[in-house]
Amino acid sequence: MQDAITKEITINASKEEVYDAIANPEKVIKWFPDAIEGTYAVGEQPLFVFEGHGKAQMYIVDAKPYEYFAYRWIPGGSDFVGDVRTVPNTLVEFRINEEGDGMCKVVLTESGFASLPKDIAENAFKMNSGGWDYFILDSFKKYFNK
Repeated sequence: MQDAITKEITINASKEEVYDAIANPEKVIKWFPDAIEGTYAVGEQPLFVFEGHGKAQMYIVDAKPYEYFAYRWIPGGSDFVGDVRTVPNTLVEFRINEEGDGMCKVVLTESGFASLPKDIAENAFKMNSGGWDYFILDSFKKYFNK
């Protein structure tokens, strides 16, 4: 069982703009969830709302402006609501690196699949791998190419 999904994309935007698109709840809903319920800040457990696909509880682990943003959640569209830290979960990390000429590389890593229960690990990995292809390589890219 693979433990991590990694996706990379280079965006024509500043580190500040890229970080804002990930860490600002008013902007993240323009490319990722349809809505956010609750407070989207470190130490909080807001819900991502995906119309037609349910809700995803998360726990925001860390935020280092313009470089890093991370949260834990239950992968695979589980509709879990509660304290994410009390059940097997994965860690989603966004790393932002300036590339020069107004470009930034965003590296998304979701890790922890190998520690999930065997009966859900493989499906969660497959579902989230395809999901990140869509959200990072398509939706996030389109957000910056308006």
